[in-house]
Amino acid sequence: MTEFPTVLVEQAHSSAWALDRTQAAAMNPANPADASLHLAADALRARGLQVVPREGGAVTADQLRVADVYVIAHPAQAASERVAGALSPVFDPAELDAIESFVRAGGGLVVLAECDQDTHGNNVNDLLARFGLHVRSTLVHESADGGRRHQSNATWVLGEVAGGLGQGLLAGVGELCFYRSGVIETSADADVTVLARTSASAYPAGEALAVAARVDAGRVVVLADSDLVGDDSIAELDHKRFWSNVVTWASAAGRAPAATVAHSEIASSPAWFALKDAVEELRLMQAKDGSIDSSTYDVSRAAELVQVMIDRVGELAPQFPHDADYLAALPGDLSRWRDEGFGKPDFLDSLVLFRPDLCREDGIEHLVLFPMYTQNGNPDRVFEALLIKVMWPDWLAQVEATYDNTMFLPVNFIDFTPGYDTNSAVLFPETVAVREVPKFHWGAIFCDREGARFREVVTAASSLLSLDLPPDAERLLASQSLAQETFAMWDLIHDRTHSHGDLPFDPFMIKQRMPFWMYALEELRCDLNTFRQAVILEEEGQPYARFVQLAVLFDRLFRFPITGDRVRNYDGLGGQLMFAYLHKNDALRWTDNRLSFDWRRVPSVIVQLCEEVETLYRTGIDRSRVGHWLASYEFVMAYVAPHPASAWAKGAANLPLDGPVKALVDLVQPDEFPLNVFYESLRKKMAPVIDSTRGITGVSPAPQVVAA
Repeated sequence: MTEFPTVLVEQAHSSAWALDRTQAAAMNPANPADASLHLAADALRARGLQVVPREGGAVTADQLRVADVYVIAHPAQAASERVAGALSPVFDPAELDAIESFVRAGGGLVVLAECDQDTHGNNVNDLLARFGLHVRSTLVHESADGGRRHQSNATWVLGEVAGGLGQGLLAGVGELCFYRSGVIETSADADVTVLARTSASAYPAGEALAVAARVDAGRVVVLADSDLVGDDSIAELDHKRFWSNVVTWASAAGRAPAATVAHSEIASSPAWFALKDAVEELRLMQAKDGSIDSSTYDVSRAAELVQVMIDRVGELAPQFPHDADYLAALPGDLSRWRDEGFGKPDFLDSLVLFRPDLCREDGIEHLVLFPMYTQNGNPDRVFEALLIKVMWPDWLAQVEATYDNTMFLPVNFIDFTPGYDTNSAVLFPETVAVREVPKFHWGAIFCDREGARFREVVTAASSLLSLDLPPDAERLLASQSLAQETFAMWDLIHDRTHSHGDLPFDPFMIKQRMPFWMYALEELRCDLNTFRQAVILEEEGQPYARFVQLAVLFDRLFRFPITGDRVRNYDGLGGQLMFAYLHKNDALRWTDNRLSFDWRRVPSVIVQLCEEVETLYRTGIDRSRVGHWLASYEFVMAYVAPHPASAWAKGAANLPLDGPVKALVDLVQPDEFPLNVFYESLRKKMAPVIDSTRGITGVSPAPQVVAA
């Protein structure tokens, strides 16, 4: 998982904390947990971070170059602490220079200090002074009547966490205990955020216990007590979340991995360019159903273009041995369409032989050529040519082993014709022009496009709404490769959910045969279930699970409601419902023109919404079709206000229930559930950003920031 940061933990310079439990037991036989960072390392590994010890000789620039975060954990003389590592707790000037350069160039530094910092014989303060920070030796006490003692211990002080409802770096963090703590001083010119401080009833009062500083391109975090992340304390209060947050924040400085783009030698070959040019010229002659009108267009030229396509497919076919049967049949479909006079095309014979689901291998490429429409793109069944690359890393294959979905195919773009220079992010066989509907075996999602437009929209929306993003969300928006893989896992579970669970109606209502809110609920149900599964997977240590939760949340809230027109916008309605549910359950707040979340409650509230939707589905099996429509309407209306002129909002007594169901559907307003004032404003301000994501793929330009 190369897109996850590497955390280098100092173990050579006489550290009072050991990563290895055996070493910790040797250091403190009576209580190894008081000398072990094993659980702290496990907490980071569960988020995908790579945690490695720095052992051996002096700190060098080359050693730090491979790390994203460097952790110095309470170095001390052997006379004051039992320690790991043979080197002195004093870093020599060359080491201090290397660490400072590492940070200023974009590295992260986390320092775990102590109350009696001056007595341990280290020179950590010499390093911190380069960043405008200083740990002052003292022992913080909390008064008996101050209410900030933990377990009635005067030196176990509960820090006052900045901002109350944890946001940003403190997302989900409400309570922290500093067990025997000093305090942190900062210079006036340092760019420092105090994360926690002593209370007004403590001595000393109102002093910093934990700080985060930005230093040029890098980031520094200092804790005035190291015990809160040790094995015997990290599970208490919100320590584990805090530790994961600060290390992730430190890692997200200027060293995010470069975005990945699907490169291919085939995409630069003359044969591909010739095929693509022929397709682009031919598709301009085609009608909506894919036919060519001989009275309007030169069919002899069309025949020449088809021959070019046949020849170039034959030339490219050896590069795709896994698609040999399909590419051998494709010229036959092309020839028949030409020889029969360019009527409505029929590519069934080649389509049934295109089976990318049988070779889900990471990096494998496919040439795709069909007359087809593109969902959320070109509505006409004209020719499209695509070069795509499959994304199937080992970790995703392991997830699929549990959430079996053999039809799912995550892919990235290599190159494409104009039908995909749109908002379309899927490749489905049912969009291809055929004489009869065959059995479908696969469906592809373009994870690079989904990831790129997610990053653009959420970055701009967060800026506009003054949302202080959690560190893992910041990382997700900074990394295209991480976003792509996150969307692969999201869509794997989402797609599977369509055919699992209590299903009182056809889940694939593509032609809107029912009121559009039914499809809105179905798509939302699948996303809510994906979120719920991701919560479970996060608890099991699946590192992408937390990012899937963030992607579902932010895409649903920020992109779906304001993308596309408002006529039967079922994805938009699903986002509106999630927003309203979070707001009414006080897990989302819009106050003083700032958006914030109660991050400790967001997962449980969304899981609660998931359960309510599933209850609606489960009870729907006992209702008539129209009865289920009404119950579903009432469910949505409880959270999202309907159109003032809505006939449905007046209830069953005011609907023509004794007539054909089509009459009921006809009464649905084009925008049955309009946007609230929050979304109306957001939609206007975000319109340029939404428009800019059309056709986006791979590396996206710097996200556009919208002025409030």
